[in-house]
Amino acid sequence: MKIGFIGLGNVGGKLAGSLLRNGFDVTVRDLDAGLIEAFKKKGAKISNTPKELAEKVDLIITCLPSPKVCAEVMEGKEGILEGISKNKIWLEMSTTDENEVKRLGKKITDKGAIPLDGPVSGGCHRAATGNIAIFVGGERSAFEKILPILQYMGRKILHTGELGSASVLKVITNYLASVHLAAIGEAWAVAKKSNLDLKKTFKGISISSGNSFVHETESQVILNGSYNINFTMDLVEKDMTIFNELSKKLDLDLEISPYVLNIFKDAKEKFGSRAWSSMVVKRLEDKYNIDFRALGFPEELVDNEPEEKGYEV
Repeated sequence: MKIGFIGLGNVGGKLAGSLLRNGFDVTVRDLDAGLIEAFKKKGAKISNTPKELAEKVDLIITCLPSPKVCAEVMEGKEGILEGISKNKIWLEMSTTDENEVKRLGKKITDKGAIPLDGPVSGGCHRAATGNIAIFVGGERSAFEKILPILQYMGRKILHTGELGSASVLKVITNYLASVHLAAIGEAWAVAKKSNLDLKKTFKGISISSGNSFVHETESQVILNGSYNINFTMDLVEKDMTIFNELSKKLDLDLEISPYVLNIFKDAKEKFGSRAWSSMVVKRLEDKYNIDFRALGFPEELVDNEPEEKGYEV
């Protein structure tokens, strides 16, 4: 199966890299000429437009920063919809809105092709090694057809149900991660002001009921001071907004979610839209003139687990 990959950013570039590393026939497209050149050197084929890419491959993967950008890539002049044809598969790996993936999915179906949504979760460091988790919504038969490919991009792969279900699950998990991140900032502030040893505090939280994936990963780059989690403020705001809008459509009057979204909006205003999302904790560091530094923590996360072929869970 020939694969086309559009979007070579922090996550997409690593997912596409896993496919190349494992010998797949991959054609790529991105607006960044430097990224295109780097992938060309790795053995990827290059397409000049999304339409051209869709014409050449069997599986078209998109991994883009927002629903708006994806819509442009799909529906614009020389877009995917102009090049896709019967029995080809579109896999949307961006974090996006359920209704949007269904809207575009209907246009894909009208072309005789098959839509799937397949967002990932687990951090860029795991995307780099093919050990990230992948959620997939859509036709079971299409999921099974591309499972041998997914197994080289991710480790734990879950078929979530109908098209759009994976996107809902993804924004739920990103919402929870954002809440955990805001909460861990407050925890570090109390620990620092209490004069606790922050290295021992890290270990203590890690072995306690207060532990979380966010603590195990993002606390490390916070304590280092790099904050480099390879995920930016604007993306958190986008994901949290999708979650909040979904809750309103479901007639749910949530309490925590709007509050945490406002925290991240404030952090984005203070530090910039492309600041690392972990810098949300710096609001408290700056406010109280403290820092959360400790020795022995990495500047950037690296997945030290061996790369293994993925499997369905």
